Amino acid sequence: MLRIVYPVCCGMDVHKNFLVACIASTDNRGVTSYKTRRFSTYSSDLRLCRDWLSKNNCKDVCMESTGKYWIPIYNILEASCNIVLAHPKYVKAIRGKKTDKKDAKWIADIFKHDLVNGSFIPPADIRQLRDLMRYRYKLTSFTTGEKNRAQNCLTVSNFKLDAVFSDVFGKASTSLIDYILEHPTESINDVSRFRTKHLKATDEQILSAVDGEMCAQQAEKLRIIRSHMENLDLCKLNLESVILSLSEKYTKELNLILTVPGIQSFSAIAVISEIGVDMSVFPSSKHLCSWAGLTPQNNESAGKKKTTRISRAGAYIKPLLIQCALCAVRAKAFPEVGKRYNALKKRRGHKKAIIAVARMLLTAIYNILKKKEPYNSELFAHSNNTPPEHRTVSVEEAIFILQRQGYTVTPYAT
Repeated sequence: MLRIVYPVCCGMDVHKNFLVACIASTDNRGVTSYKTRRFSTYSSDLRLCRDWLSKNNCKDVCMESTGKYWIPIYNILEASCNIVLAHPKYVKAIRGKKTDKKDAKWIADIFKHDLVNGSFIPPADIRQLRDLMRYRYKLTSFTTGEKNRAQNCLTVSNFKLDAVFSDVFGKASTSLIDYILEHPTESINDVSRFRTKHLKATDEQILSAVDGEMCAQQAEKLRIIRSHMENLDLCKLNLESVILSLSEKYTKELNLILTVPGIQSFSAIAVISEIGVDMSVFPSSKHLCSWAGLTPQNNESAGKKKTTRISRAGAYIKPLLIQCALCAVRAKAFPEVGKRYNALKKRRGHKKAIIAVARMLLTAIYNILKKKEPYNSELFAHSNNTPPEHRTVSVEEAIFILQRQGYTVTPYAT
């Protein structure tokens, strides 16, 4: 018989406009009674739900994370209840026997036995910082999309600026585009005034690249795109000022994370916005890496491993850590990261090696925030380069190791 962990608890089936709450009360004999009520998701009715839970002496609540609909409920009940937010796959009821009341009762039944894995919900200020950082990521994506559309306008108008300029939106290329938009019908015969100090392309190459014709419609489209890009840059600057003011209270933790290879200012803020600064919520660094989607799956049946691919978790922190890993493997100040990457790349390829480096960085961040110590490359080098004591290798194993490194080995006959 399963142990009752929460004698009085509540399961909630959350929807956009209403929720169904079911309180499960278990007495000393193990008999459970249920009370079910329906509330709207307006703040006034949610306060009534809070009072109803308090009246029934219910302090533990479990609900599934349904889109953004759980957030208003969480805001009202956070101060008075211990809320466990569960992924829908952990609380999904049996198909064909689903109603709103049965769903709420099912959630309460499995929650009272502590069979639900709760999601990580950071404190309120971290949640606000996370929301702002994710919006900054969206603004960056919008800017990238507008740059691609501007490039399309140039391409369909027979301008090949991307063939001679490393950055189509750099200083020299921008000056050329400004001139083209101001004089769309004129051909450019002299490009010497548009040259910059580090421009490698010759005048003949640039003249060939600007030998195009832009119609009035494409010119107006390009003006609108560039205006939108300027507005996006302004919005991003305003947002970053709010982010910096909100992250001032975490200056100490940010300075520690900045010692990690490949991590810069806004990357450090993004990491804190996703995982917080309290590492006690994660039992170990392995749990954190699994939560971030940097751990191979366990999918084995009948002794056969079906897949070891990483999961889809960490939709925001995983791409960020991969970008930091790509930067870290090129950093000459941290050779241990590059050695780790090159050693894995030989055997497993670039993609798996980068994922391993990203996990290494996240493990380092976990220990840094937990111990309040900066990144120490010597500790990593010592832990990876020191061979185990009393290690013996047979001749066959030595030959196999050399062959795996690419050497051709012929056993010597004695």
